[in-house]
Amino acid sequence: MDHDHYTQPSTGGSRGKIALAIFLAIGAFFLLSEHRAHLFGYLPYLLLLACPLLHMFHHGGHGGHGGHGTHASKNAPGTPNAGSTKEG
Repeated sequence: MDHDHYTQPSTGGSRGKIALAIFLAIGAFFLLSEHRAHLFGYLPYLLLLACPLLHMFHHGGHGGHGGHGTHASKNAPGTPNAGSTKEG
């Protein structure tokens, strides 16, 4: 005995997400428009905070700079510079 039941796709979840996005956009607009002076007052501090954060996360540590180890060994103190010529 086969029972074929046709179920309509539920669109309530997508409608709810669209409504939530619209309400969040309206709330963000009024929050930014009413508190613009406060936000601009903190902007220089946020830029100063971004500098060390970008330095830490953008470089990914200082071990991955390829080629720096070979340059340091060529010019290390106590090693002769084979490629340098001195005029004298």
